[in-house]
Amino acid sequence: MTTLTQTQNDLIAQLRAICGTANVLTHEDPSADLSPWEQDWRKRVHGRALAVVRPGDTAQVAAVVKACAATGTSIVPQGGNTGLVVGGVPDGSGTQIVLSMTRMNAVRAIDPANLTITVEAGCVLKNLQTAAENAGFLFPLSLGAEGSCTIGGNLGTNAGGTQVVRYGNTRELCLGLEVVTAQGEVWHGLTGLRKDNTGYDLRNLMIGSEGTLGIITAATLKLYPQPAAQLTAWAAVPSMEAAVQLLGLAHQRLGPGLTGFEVMNQFSLSLVDKHYPQLRVPLWQGSPWCVLLENSDSENEQHARGQFEALLESAMDSGCVHDAIVAESLSQARGLWHIRESITLAQVQEGLNIKHDISIPVSRIPDFVAETDALLAREVPGVRMVDFGHLGDGNLHYNVQAPEGGDGKAFLHDFEDKVNTLVFDQVLKFKGSISAEHGVGELKAAKLPYYKDPTAMAMMRALKTALDPQNTLNPGRILA
Repeated sequence: MTTLTQTQNDLIAQLRAICGTANVLTHEDPSADLSPWEQDWRKRVHGRALAVVRPGDTAQVAAVVKACAATGTSIVPQGGNTGLVVGGVPDGSGTQIVLSMTRMNAVRAIDPANLTITVEAGCVLKNLQTAAENAGFLFPLSLGAEGSCTIGGNLGTNAGGTQVVRYGNTRELCLGLEVVTAQGEVWHGLTGLRKDNTGYDLRNLMIGSEGTLGIITAATLKLYPQPAAQLTAWAAVPSMEAAVQLLGLAHQRLGPGLTGFEVMNQFSLSLVDKHYPQLRVPLWQGSPWCVLLENSDSENEQHARGQFEALLESAMDSGCVHDAIVAESLSQARGLWHIRESITLAQVQEGLNIKHDISIPVSRIPDFVAETDALLAREVPGVRMVDFGHLGDGNLHYNVQAPEGGDGKAFLHDFEDKVNTLVFDQVLKFKGSISAEHGVGELKAAKLPYYKDPTAMAMMRALKTALDPQNTLNPGRILA
């Protein structure tokens, strides 16, 4: 057991006075299990915290930050701990505080006339969606981890999900923030204004900063009317070029009604069919790619179905679709989306893999995939590509599975850095981004300077130094 210094013991006592003894967990308490906060979701990293602190309100967050700042103790903010880039767990030093926001989970207010909802950072995304729905509105952010991720984490990483093509990333859904600074001061920015031109855009600076510039404690977010009808279609397409052509047709025919456009390669769907055969994956065996489309209509189901049928008929005439189905019920639609969302879980069942969350201009995605697939096949014989994602906004989850029957751990050890460098070099060549929606975290921090404009990197470092001069907020994330 590590012996704590007097300063650390005094800090823990102070934190317990702020948040209550039951809400400050340490390894010195034999009944406390800190592993849920110390291990990332993919179980790739297991750190060690000085303490896990669970504040109950913004005043407690501010007091915790002030206490940590006074002792130079670094803080790792954490929401639902569903991140994929090791951005929300402590390092192995045993000196960092994990600030868990999950107790701050209230829906503070809904303003129907202003079409806004104000929630605390620890509010689980699914609960936020439900609160909006119960009030007769739609909160459109939707992603696989919505049952456990929190809106604070979504904002911290500027999460995307499946409806970005229509509603944008989390940044586009946010109108105001409440933030605790590195000095423990509170910025009261929970405005519901859609127009506010009074200086620097601090809200957008904080969104996507992964807790390195301030700690988001609450947010005011946009609501939308519930669609009158929502239909889902599944189409088999002969190539990635055809998928891009179908996307263009969907924009033309559906306009703002196009709220989802997902692409999945044959191997990714074969994994779902292999590990979850009860899901009955349609059309995958005879097609190299499948597309999942969603049409949200403001009129009625008949109008939505007519639009979909006209779109698919035009797509078949042009040759970019060779077969398609339209869900006949809500349960069928949910089943199709469940197939798409099960790809990640099927990958886990298949074994270890190298994940990439990249964005490429949509027009260049076919050439990127063809060229990069060929390079990987040459450099890593037998490699299997699990390629899927949000084609509507140019975001691919371009994942590399170990050769069949191979040792997954050995594959990661021998090839992870080589594969990452190859893929990221290709992303740079095609003028894309090495992180589309998962963030940078610790996992990509050392790589970022090689793939981001040097002037941008210098500006980011200057901002970090100005807002967090002691480097106490999530150090080592984004900026290595």
